[in-house]
Amino acid sequence: MNIGDWIRKWSQLSPQKVAVIDDGHEFSYKELNQRSNQVANFFLQKGIHKGDRVGVLLYNCHEYIEIYFALAKVGAILVPLNWRMAPPELSHILNDCGATSLFFGEDFLDTALYIRDNVEEVKDYISLGQEDILWAENYQKIQTYPSTEPTGFKEPDSEDPHIILYTSGTTGFPKGAVLSNRKTFFNALNANIFYGLTSLDIFLVSRPLFHSGGLLVDSTPALYKGATVIYKRRFSPQEYLETIEKYNVTIIETSATFLNFMLKECNVSQYNLRLLKSCYTGGERVSTTMLKEYHKIGMPLSQIFGMTETSIVTWLSTDDAVRKIGSVGKPVLHGEVKILNHDMQQVNPGEIGEIMVKGPILMSGYWNEPEITREVMSNGWFYTGDLATIDDEGFIYIVDRQKDMFISGGENVYPAEVEKILLTNPQILDVAVYGVPDEKWGEVGKASIILQDNTGMSAPEVMEFLHGKIGKFKIPKYVEFVDKLPRTATGKIQKYLLIQKFKKEIASKGI
Repeated sequence: MNIGDWIRKWSQLSPQKVAVIDDGHEFSYKELNQRSNQVANFFLQKGIHKGDRVGVLLYNCHEYIEIYFALAKVGAILVPLNWRMAPPELSHILNDCGATSLFFGEDFLDTALYIRDNVEEVKDYISLGQEDILWAENYQKIQTYPSTEPTGFKEPDSEDPHIILYTSGTTGFPKGAVLSNRKTFFNALNANIFYGLTSLDIFLVSRPLFHSGGLLVDSTPALYKGATVIYKRRFSPQEYLETIEKYNVTIIETSATFLNFMLKECNVSQYNLRLLKSCYTGGERVSTTMLKEYHKIGMPLSQIFGMTETSIVTWLSTDDAVRKIGSVGKPVLHGEVKILNHDMQQVNPGEIGEIMVKGPILMSGYWNEPEITREVMSNGWFYTGDLATIDDEGFIYIVDRQKDMFISGGENVYPAEVEKILLTNPQILDVAVYGVPDEKWGEVGKASIILQDNTGMSAPEVMEFLHGKIGKFKIPKYVEFVDKLPRTATGKIQKYLLIQKFKKEIASKGI
């Protein structure tokens, strides 16, 4: 199984079909395949073969996709690097995976210099930019290599690693999830089903390609189907909507945070979005208010659920998005999902259990972490750590992360349940609820809240809003209003930092 064959075949079937639009520049499937071949032949000349790891530190661009498919063609492993991370974090990743080559953009020259001084195994540096660098090869020179299909190498098979994608590390150092060719293929099949992809579709990709969303959930399925993907280095909400209108975009998948910004900063209804058939979001909570607002203006917003280790696990059809508000849908076709209680028995409707996932969409394991892999994988099942319920129709509802749950006075409290209710208040833009130490109850809740602009709300008003909607023991004892919440580079709220902050404040007061 060679993922690189996809663009080779599309270059034969539809050579002039536009594969990528990068900041207004169009590249056909024929051009994409030829340019990927040049990079693949460069790899072979450099001695980069099956199993070798190659880091990529770039903003979203057509070159990223060329490198992606070139690595797939020769069986080498892509290691996407999160440009929001600090140089020491990126150096840790490159040292951990043993990368021997690094592609980097001109904006990341200082980071590349740091890596050069701190990562011994990286020998080959390839820069993307106009300036020549003495210790790096220029990507433009790669385009002098033969554009014919690479030959003379050992073909990758379905179980060979294709990507090592490092998790965002909400509780410690990132871990490298090893993703095989087989996983990438079945993820593409699943996504084609829930997006309803055809070769005529135009997919606007706003998530970064270092993210499983941008690379595996959005770009890869679209290019597997022979559709068109659109990239830009960064989008403002206005530019995003203008791009949808200009290119007659049919599919989008983006973060709930960005969707909130669009409603806040733009009159979304004034744009011509009539060709949008699929609008999905995942990875963050979606407020009831926001979802209903988008449906009101004609954007069929719905939810997907997954993680780096599993790709997409469940999806909610746009037809069910409002009827089953708060649900993440039902399991994808290629993959099994169970919700098990502490006794490893499947839960009844309404009961809480942990989501378990099995099937070809799973990672092979964590790179260099056999013990941690064994902790989360057993008999082919992956323990997600996400707690959920299921209703009588088979729709799944995420309750919380198992690690986020805290116990107050002997009662389990699931912060996501409290957050979900708070987000129904139109004055609240975002919120994080978490457990903090309490002398009387062991732990109590604290809520850090971001308010909508031009709104005012007090802590007693927050508590009053929750009164009668949830048990008293679930209502946060503490409420604070903040301008922003600490997040990982992929947007996940770092609750442990909020807990640390609370503990420091208590310690400073001598309590």
